[in-house]
Amino acid sequence: MGEMVTFTANGGTANGYLAVPSAGRGPGLIVIQEWWGLNDQVKGVADMLAREGFTSLAPDFYRGKVTREPDEAGKLMMALQRDDASKVARGAATYLRAQKVVSSEKVGVIGFCMGGGLAMLTALVAPDDVGAVVNCYGVGPNAPSDVKGIKAPVLGIFGGKDHSMDAFEKLGRDLAAAGVPFEKHVYPEADHAFLNEQRKEVYREKDAKDAWSKIVRFLKKHLR
Repeated sequence: MGEMVTFTANGGTANGYLAVPSAGRGPGLIVIQEWWGLNDQVKGVADMLAREGFTSLAPDFYRGKVTREPDEAGKLMMALQRDDASKVARGAATYLRAQKVVSSEKVGVIGFCMGGGLAMLTALVAPDDVGAVVNCYGVGPNAPSDVKGIKAPVLGIFGGKDHSMDAFEKLGRDLAAAGVPFEKHVYPEADHAFLNEQRKEVYREKDAKDAWSKIVRFLKKHLR
């Protein structure tokens, strides 16, 4: 239901997948990829969120590169430079907020795995454009170590069996110390990437359904 678009990113350009709700407009939402790249699964998430009423933009942080191999995904993630990621993130927020198909004053951002860290980065580099952040089990090399500049409330969705739980606990402490409103939900039996319906080995349908209901409610509350 979406289409590829091009937007300005600090003097250069970047691409993204834009999905608009059937009503023709809705609150703006940036949807950030896992470490695999801007694949069909991420585009499907953008489509799903458009059906929930959000005008959803999934930026392409890897600039056309997509993989199914974990080793290659790791290399792509490590090769993503913070400066370039910041340019794409800021450009996506500025572009989406300015679109006539966006009804909200500010845009939200949701990210998964590596994208959860990039969602935090987006809120940091575009604080005046971002009104809500959802971090789904994400930290990663480009996640900001200092969260003091984040103005938007944050929702964390984590799995209790995730290997990064220590990092998630630290994130919560850092957000609290910075005075950033933070709400988190931990699913005790869930592992990393449990929202990804294409990852059959970790996907947990019941937990995913509950998490998505909380995510949509949080975004609709803060994006008006």
